[in-house]
Amino acid sequence: MNMALKKNKVKFGLNKVHWAKITAWSDDGVPTFATPVRLPGAVSLSIDANGENDNFYADNTVYYVINNNAGYEGDLEIALITTDFATDILGEQLDSKGVLVERNDAETSQFALLFEFDGDKNHIRHVLYCCSASRPATEGQTTEESKEVKTETLSLKASALPSGLVKSKTCESTDETTYNNWYSAVYIPTAATTNNSTGTRSTSSTKGGSTTASTTTD
Repeated sequence: MNMALKKNKVKFGLNKVHWAKITAWSDDGVPTFATPVRLPGAVSLSIDANGENDNFYADNTVYYVINNNAGYEGDLEIALITTDFATDILGEQLDSKGVLVERNDAETSQFALLFEFDGDKNHIRHVLYCCSASRPATEGQTTEESKEVKTETLSLKASALPSGLVKSKTCESTDETTYNNWYSAVYIPTAATTNNSTGTRSTSSTKGGSTTASTTTD
């Protein structure tokens, strides 16, 4: 079903941050994503692209441009990290007394990060497919005449899946079903896309509450 979205001229306002844990990897390096979970209290997201293009010179000109896409790196500032995120992603443990316990041998989990920016016409929805997050700093100060909210910041690294997928986002040509179901399951491009260098095509399937990406080779 197609939807004629109006084209945005500007974007502003971070909203609807979700995370979807990578619950398993196949032998071929294909991830299975859990159902996205809302991470409330988003304040800001600042991520920078990693990797720069390198020029190969021949015949006294730029003969070939090498694209070095190493994903993204930056910070996500939120009001308060939820218990679910702390246990499922950061590896903290909830003991029998309901206390969150952090251990030095805890293993963090990778996840997809979904979010959107408000636009002047419609929301621009994004997904970063393979993210990792580091532990936030612990900060606080005494209360004075006025109260000040202390936020928490997660340092993020977003890399490519083995299939080459790094990020997807909606635009004015996105169909209505995909747009409306963006937070129901992690979106994986369904049309076969051929990698120019490897001849590999990516496909996807969704089963129940999880999404599985797969690759096929010509």
